[in-house]
Amino acid sequence: MSAIPRASALAPFQVRSFRYQWPADLATSFALEMEIIILGWYVLVETQSVFLLTVYASLHHLGTLLGPFFGVAGDRVGQRNLLCGMRMFYTLTSSTLMVCAFTGVLNPYLVLVIAAFSGMVRPSDIGMRNAVISEIMPANQLLSASGIQRTTQDAARIVGSLTGAGLMAALGMANAYIAIACLYATSAWLTLQAGRARVAVTNAPPRIERESPWRELKEGVSYVWRTPHIKALMCLALVLNGTAFPIFSSLLPYVVKEIYNGTQTTLATLVACGSVGALLGSILVSRFNGSISPARLMIFASCSWLVMLIIFSHMAGPAWGAPVLFFAGMSQASALVPMTTILLRHTDPHYRGRVMGIRMLMIYSNMPGILLFGPVVTTLGYTPTVILYCLSSLAGVLMITVAWRTQLWRADAPSNAR
Repeated sequence: MSAIPRASALAPFQVRSFRYQWPADLATSFALEMEIIILGWYVLVETQSVFLLTVYASLHHLGTLLGPFFGVAGDRVGQRNLLCGMRMFYTLTSSTLMVCAFTGVLNPYLVLVIAAFSGMVRPSDIGMRNAVISEIMPANQLLSASGIQRTTQDAARIVGSLTGAGLMAALGMANAYIAIACLYATSAWLTLQAGRARVAVTNAPPRIERESPWRELKEGVSYVWRTPHIKALMCLALVLNGTAFPIFSSLLPYVVKEIYNGTQTTLATLVACGSVGALLGSILVSRFNGSISPARLMIFASCSWLVMLIIFSHMAGPAWGAPVLFFAGMSQASALVPMTTILLRHTDPHYRGRVMGIRMLMIYSNMPGILLFGPVVTTLGYTPTVILYCLSSLAGVLMITVAWRTQLWRADAPSNAR
């Protein structure tokens, strides 16, 4: 695998395991996006409550607190084995919703309960799939592979959101969930087929009290704390997840219904526009991985993402909002792909699962960011709330850059290695 040329954007597909893992991630992402569109709109329409919409959206991130423990489990049993089990669990929860819809017992509160169970697992999916990629690919192909892997999420948001809205409108929720359950089952099977022996870890520290997951978790937290560039990226992820992500994704149903007076199709179209931009951003990062300074690109793109969201909050209708979301999506992918690559490339393989689990813990800031949005937007209005969120986040990005300028900004820093 070391002979694969760095410049080839599609080189990761020469690895057999990646050829299975990529469609497995794609199927999971498709199903996730379909569920978000279908259930988010269902809760908002049935309850007419933006508060319950924010509760539903926040439940998706309930399991972020368990992210480090998933990381410990992945380091113990193998990232691929854990990921396969998680996707079997998605199949179970989606099948439960399908049965409830067919039997007529489905209601918004039951959706919230099932979303809470599913939300205990879902936040760790992205971290675990990235950990699997790091086991599959050599270090010099990680940026390209991460960019290609990221396209599974972006392509799913484009097609999955439109498909979810279309199936819901044409066939009803019960029949739409047949497709969702099948996608989850397919992803679990493909993940199982991508089996690969775990990477042998050399020079690993001796394992003491292997039976204690708490000790392993403590070791992982200590490793993150004493590694400056990883600690910086965790802080950046915490800031962006608490401010930019709620505006860009979770709260779009509110914007469409209350600001634009749109429909479910309008929501799906806006989601797709943002995802087209993110897809293009992922492809460009993957294609030009050899000429990019990852940490600097991450900082520039994070600031650009926040500026685009401020501009989006001033758009009076979907015709103007859609192109702004396109550029916001491009900036988002250009920030997150380098972030993931730096974490995977410069983390000791012995700690990789736990580091990605702690990275998923940073998503927890999404929950207070979403829940706080409701009362703040009621008091200040939509546009001032977005400006407040984004200016706070920009200040955070700049402080992180200054505090860790040696690790993130210097051209000769390892995190800027090409």
